[in-house]
Amino acid sequence: MTRRALQELLDHSAKVYPDRTAIEEAGEGRLTYRELSELSDRLRDRLFSLGLGPGERAGIYVRKSIDAVVAIFGILKTGAAYVPLDPGAPAARNAYILNDCAVKVAVVEESLEARLRDEMAQIGSLPGLFVLRGAGGGLPMREALEREQQRDPAASSPTVISDPDDLAYVLYTSGSTGKPKGVMLSHRNAMSFVDWCSEIFDPVPVDRFSSHAPLHFDLSVLDIFVAIKHGAVLVLIGEEIGKDPLRLAPLISAKKISIWYSAPSILSLLTQYGNLERYDYSRLRLVLFAGEVFPIKHLRALKSAIPRPRYFNLYGPTETNVCTFYEIPSQIPEGRTEPFPIGKSCAHLQTVVVDDDGGTVASGQEGELCVKGVAVMKGYWNLPEQSARAFLEDPSGELWYRTGDVVIEETDGNCRFIGRRDRMVKRRGYRVELGEIEACLYGHPGIREVAAVPISDHEGAVRIKAFLSCGGDKRPSIVQLKNFCAQHLPLYMIPDLFSFRDALPKTSTGKTDYQRLKEMD
Repeated sequence: MTRRALQELLDHSAKVYPDRTAIEEAGEGRLTYRELSELSDRLRDRLFSLGLGPGERAGIYVRKSIDAVVAIFGILKTGAAYVPLDPGAPAARNAYILNDCAVKVAVVEESLEARLRDEMAQIGSLPGLFVLRGAGGGLPMREALEREQQRDPAASSPTVISDPDDLAYVLYTSGSTGKPKGVMLSHRNAMSFVDWCSEIFDPVPVDRFSSHAPLHFDLSVLDIFVAIKHGAVLVLIGEEIGKDPLRLAPLISAKKISIWYSAPSILSLLTQYGNLERYDYSRLRLVLFAGEVFPIKHLRALKSAIPRPRYFNLYGPTETNVCTFYEIPSQIPEGRTEPFPIGKSCAHLQTVVVDDDGGTVASGQEGELCVKGVAVMKGYWNLPEQSARAFLEDPSGELWYRTGDVVIEETDGNCRFIGRRDRMVKRRGYRVELGEIEACLYGHPGIREVAAVPISDHEGAVRIKAFLSCGGDKRPSIVQLKNFCAQHLPLYMIPDLFSFRDALPKTSTGKTDYQRLKEMD
């Protein structure tokens, strides 16, 4: 039977693999498929009693944990959509999201409740709250359900099986107005991606998936739902361990992870500081990465340290999840300095490269990558005009999502990522892609991390500043860096300023935080 709603994946696996471990934390907490299904059923009933139902939205303001995953499935089983919040973000931002998305009920960790109440009081009405006295292992969820059941019994209700076009979740991303915007994804959107992953990566029940990405990051969709669909084990990795290569490297080995998925930045750190040669990674069969460019020198070092797995570069914005992919060859030539392509479109989607007027460009020419198909978002929550601007209408009336990414489609059909439209600047009459400057500096043996940002002087002229962190004790001099750039870049692309940091700031999703860098400047 073809399943059409995400919540059906758990119920199916609970019937087929009731006693297999479904989910475990980096510590000792774990639940079987039967336990995960039953606990999410109990939360479904409690949420129904709080007024949540089909077509509503429910927030999750809980640290990544078994409890948070139970909340995802409990919400979905009511027919509502889940809205995951970042516990590390300012309470004001999270209050804005709850208010903007008209969230009916929120599952909230007690330590976060007071600040949330204060912020919500200033901007709107507070949603109904289901409060957990902590997060971890599923015990706080179980205790909260028992406590509320004794106080006010909730009747048992059947799981709602959502229609494919019903909203499944809303992921908030940075918005151009300074306010986050909610990307609306349906069950059909998500299930098409989950099914594509099943075909390409061939998951099996003995697989053990990493869950490195935070729940408000679109990478988590693969982690959770592909693992659950196939009766595999989902291994949750908390934020602290997830950013610490010295603790993460042995954890991947000890937990016998077989399918890893993350942004490249943590893999780069693992390569440099994880002492990978000390550990057994024989169970690791797939290394998937997405979200940013993987510097070739770090990717080469990782493949040298862990050669057995297949490596895939997955590309796509939150609005489409993954839309193109590329398998990294088994050997990376020593002379290669350019990142690998983002590849060809996934089978359930179509891509096209267009010019500024929306016309298709020839192979080998730069243009904006546009995507259409079953996985493309429904739109932005409560932003009809911005939703309309996000799409290009072709002569036949078909709508294509405009990614804002500039690519070149090569003669073999693979797309090569050039950069973001919003990371291109005009300098001395030339168009400069900041990512190209970063790629150049990553080629320097003494550089560990790079971020290039544009700054304007008092006369409005654009200057380029490169923020760097170095791998060794000795930093290269400014003269050495300028000479190195001069060997690889035209003069107009050489940064005007260089600034050294112990480490570059990261967003909650593990990407370089360019906004913080601009503020630091």
